[in-house]
Amino acid sequence: LDRSTREAELGLEYGIPTMNLAGQSLKFENGQWVAESGSFTGDRREMQRLRKRNQQLEEENNLLRLKVDILLDMLSETTAESHLMEKE
Repeated sequence: LDRSTREAELGLEYGIPTMNLAGQSLKFENGQWVAESGSFTGDRREMQRLRKRNQQLEEENNLLRLKVDILLDMLSETTAESHLMEKE
């Protein structure tokens, strides 16, 4: 159900999710966490550093997923060969 239907039928009003992280007040809008107006005091360099670190971690995660896929393929191939040898 969309938000307006939920509110009308179930009477639920959750409001906008918010959190306080390291002194920063953030709210969840349009699928992203954004700083509430006037609350962001972070350093631009720190934000760039965090974005770069996040990108590095995403790339590492993608590489690890690829390695897991390759290992699973190798395991499947070895298992299939083993079953064929047992039948012979």
